[in-house]
Amino acid sequence: MAKEIVDAMAMQRALTRITYEIIEKNKGVANLVIVGIKTRGVFIGQRIAERLQQLEGATIPVIPLDITHYRDDDTDGNGEKSSFNVDIDNKRIILVDDVLFTGRTIRAALDAIMDNGRPAAVNLAVLVDRGHRELPIRADFVGKNIPTATSEKIRVNMKEFDGMDGIEIR
Repeated sequence: MAKEIVDAMAMQRALTRITYEIIEKNKGVANLVIVGIKTRGVFIGQRIAERLQQLEGATIPVIPLDITHYRDDDTDGNGEKSSFNVDIDNKRIILVDDVLFTGRTIRAALDAIMDNGRPAAVNLAVLVDRGHRELPIRADFVGKNIPTATSEKIRVNMKEFDGMDGIEIR
């Protein structure tokens, strides 16, 4: 049974807060590139980029990233390496995902980023941090900390993919 723990308005506020924190930490938006982990991380990244455009008047590229090939549990080898259509050398990367859990997806994403160039820095933005890390990975920008049991699931719904915005716990 799913229980909504963050509604659409609270989700929008969290994304706006993350956007302001990105501007503050980077002292503006010069040399920023957003890399969104498929699927919902791309939509979150696009929303952050739109808000950065409204606030700073700059267009920030958003790169969709499929990390399937880089996962340590991709035993069938079906994933393909991602190639970026934007030069990321010496850029400040904002890596975006919906939920931070064990850290393994982020580790895979970092490998994919490094295969595509040498950024000046990589910061992590997540909508939800639910704890239970298996690797020493921490988000720089967090929309909501939601402590969970390992048996619980967090579902982020995005209007672009799911038809509505919100976060549920199951």
